[in-house]
Amino acid sequence: MQMSADGFVAGPEGQLDWMSMEMDPKQLQFLQQLTESMDTILLGRKMTDGFTTYWENVVNTQPESPEYPYAKIFVDTPKIVFSKTIKTLDGKNAEVENGDLVESVNKLKTKEGKDMIVYGGANFISELIKNNLVDEFNFFISPIAIGKGLRIFNDRFKLKIVNSTAFTNGVVLNQYKRLDD
Repeated sequence: MQMSADGFVAGPEGQLDWMSMEMDPKQLQFLQQLTESMDTILLGRKMTDGFTTYWENVVNTQPESPEYPYAKIFVDTPKIVFSKTIKTLDGKNAEVENGDLVESVNKLKTKEGKDMIVYGGANFISELIKNNLVDEFNFFISPIAIGKGLRIFNDRFKLKIVNSTAFTNGVVLNQYKRLDD
């Protein structure tokens, strides 16, 4: 998840205009490895349209893009979109889940396979965190403070840093695991 240096994942109205799309080659390599380590993507409804449209566009029109290998994996991987309001959606390999979030994610966690990765807005991620459904965090900290906005943490809990990597574009990747209290 991208995060501002002052801990926000979006502006007060969900704005993402502060995010840098400039990618460092090492950052792209990490994203490629991350996507290769999973076989399911969990998405919040509000994030789905932008993500799906963006990555399908890269695959369909930009085969020379350095993002292409990552985009191809993203498009080809099964995506489960959690929503209380929609029943169907556009997008390759995407299905809607309208059931209870905790029950549905816990059921998915029992299946054989690779890791699951989550892309979603602040509310979706906050619900996953609140219900202890996130095992690892990958925060891409952008070198910008936005002053106010949406956060994903509503409670206190301990994290253990696993790795930290600085990229040439100023972004720092901090990887954490959640510690049991």
